[in-house]
Amino acid sequence: MTGTTSLTETELRYQLPEIITAALPGEKAAAILARRSEAIPPSLTCVYPVAIAKAEGAIIEDVDGNRFLDWVGGVGVLNIGHRHPKVVEAVKKQENDYFHAMINILTSEKYIALAEKMNEIVPVKGFKKRTFFANSGAEAIENGVKVARAYTKRPNVIVFSGAFHGRTLLTTHMTAKKANSVGLGPFPDGIFRVDYPNLYRKPAYYTDEEAVAYYIERIKRAFDELTPASQVAAIVFEPVQGEGGFIPAPIEWVKAVRQICDENGIMMMTDEVQTGFGRTGKLFASSYYEEAGCAPDILCTAKSIAGGFPLSAIVARDEIVKGIGGGLIGGTFGGNSVSCAAALATIQVIEDENLCERSLELGAAYTARVEDWQQQYKEIGDVRGLGGMIGVEFIKDRLTKEPAPELVNALIQHCVQNGLIIENAGTYGNVVRFLAPLVMTDDQLEAGLAIFENAIDALCTKLA
Repeated sequence: MTGTTSLTETELRYQLPEIITAALPGEKAAAILARRSEAIPPSLTCVYPVAIAKAEGAIIEDVDGNRFLDWVGGVGVLNIGHRHPKVVEAVKKQENDYFHAMINILTSEKYIALAEKMNEIVPVKGFKKRTFFANSGAEAIENGVKVARAYTKRPNVIVFSGAFHGRTLLTTHMTAKKANSVGLGPFPDGIFRVDYPNLYRKPAYYTDEEAVAYYIERIKRAFDELTPASQVAAIVFEPVQGEGGFIPAPIEWVKAVRQICDENGIMMMTDEVQTGFGRTGKLFASSYYEEAGCAPDILCTAKSIAGGFPLSAIVARDEIVKGIGGGLIGGTFGGNSVSCAAALATIQVIEDENLCERSLELGAAYTARVEDWQQQYKEIGDVRGLGGMIGVEFIKDRLTKEPAPELVNALIQHCVQNGLIIENAGTYGNVVRFLAPLVMTDDQLEAGLAIFENAIDALCTKLA
């Protein structure tokens, strides 16, 4: 393509993807990527030839002037898009007053205001709620487990196949994929794993209803084979598995988990690090559970909470967190004042711009298009998700459902070379995840779908 001048920031959020360099990475990006390879650990892998210079909404511009449509959003961090003006304004205003006040030393009104707002909007079981903050999703999960253990006076936690909960020592152990933990042990004990309800890969010849019953029975069997129910503090799961492949938990399964927890004095804890803040069509996926009478006891969330600033939250009803001992939770930077200001603005943007509704619109449009492709290309095995959180699973054979990770890797490279950034997921790396900012325009959605379709047409096999 011919070169163009760099766009101003005020125009960028409304533009379409465009590659202006002869190849990717361009000259300036290549120089930065070379510095990267020398300066940081190689385990921090990156397959995208992009060095970001600026971003707004769903559009990234690199240092060479190429524009990319971002369908990854910092892996779910940017539901309201890059540099939303209202968040920028709130951050600047807070920075003019002060940056940080550790909650154990000083009381920041922003921390209190955000806790009050979270207590108002987060769907956990119970009337009165309390919230405290940490820095990352993994920290939130660690603190949620602490709270559950302290309240129940029990040591053990049940997690699931396909789960991803973080990269700290505890959350790495809670995470299913053991490639993430090679050489990092020994790990904390008390973590037990059972099967997550993946209906696309359910036992052969089962109906969905039979499969749900099977997966419920697996939890009950765990009390005989892995840990007595009387020793379980919490059952922890993602309402839609993120790294596991964008697999939504069936509502009948969730109802059964809620009943199991109630019958055995176990905390039901939802990991909404990736599903929170409008991604699934409601502020939280657990809002669907609340409507169905099976809200969690503890909810942990992060990623899109603060529009790109580091922050996470742990929310539970009053009786669960009120009695936890002094000094057992919290941390130096948890609830940083600038991050809290950004989070308050982020929630306001989601409400004012009806981004939960927009999530449903984007998810429906994306799903409809992919389901049409599914009728044309044999490698598209499954399309699933909740709201705007959609996964597309690619396979080699529809009968065996053999995963096709090599194809997904090729799709990623084909798309980025044409201005669309997508990412894989799934136990086998064969799922393309849709995590586009919810502020993406209709024109940008159509441009992205065209690039994705061209990649599929170039790399997949048409059905007869």
